[in-house]
Amino acid sequence: MKEYMSLIISVMFMVGFMKFCFNYKNLLISLLILEYKVLILFMMLYLCLNYCMFENYFLMMYIVFSVCESVLGLSILVSMIRTHGGDYFQGFNMLQC
Repeated sequence: MKEYMSLIISVMFMVGFMKFCFNYKNLLISLLILEYKVLILFMMLYLCLNYCMFENYFLMMYIVFSVCESVLGLSILVSMIRTHGGDYFQGFNMLQC
């Protein structure tokens, strides 16, 4: 059963990686795909820690850091929308910032 779960999670991670590579024009979609990948990694960590019979304190630290990462991404998105008027990378010039 665990082999099938690890296979399914690996396929889900690869699909998220492919979507991230092909949807690079919109920052909001990129952030959502990154959060999807964070949740898939959380599931992988949970399965690995339960398989090895370790404590789950590391999972709490992982969730805390992933929440901090998502808040940072959303704050960058809000500041980019306020300064440039959108979250598309076509109108965003990297030399101006």
